[in-house]
Amino acid sequence: MAAIREWALAQRSLPGSALRKALEYMLELWSGLTVFLSNPWVPLDNNLVERQLRDMVLGRKNHYGSKSLRGTEVAALFYSLMETARLRGEDPARYLLRAALAAIETPGTVTLPSSSD
Repeated sequence: MAAIREWALAQRSLPGSALRKALEYMLELWSGLTVFLSNPWVPLDNNLVERQLRDMVLGRKNHYGSKSLRGTEVAALFYSLMETARLRGEDPARYLLRAALAAIETPGTVTLPSSSD
């Protein structure tokens, strides 16, 4: 990584050129681009996040988006709850049923996804 940074710093290109812009952009974000080298908890890519967003994108395509701000907020809330349940090892459909029944039994109850641990 040090060699790549040294190479980028040594490059001489025309001001405003695509290469100059790319190099300046990379060097400006260098600490964030290389944080995975010093922190083992930082993944090399964001594939996990992209896979988590996939269901939301497919859902939006299937129901043509929401027709109001409130509809968008409710959809975001449900997608977040379902993905959290999935990540915690709980079936999202069972979680939603459990949460709905708890809210019917005791209005105002907030039921979060449980962990399989």
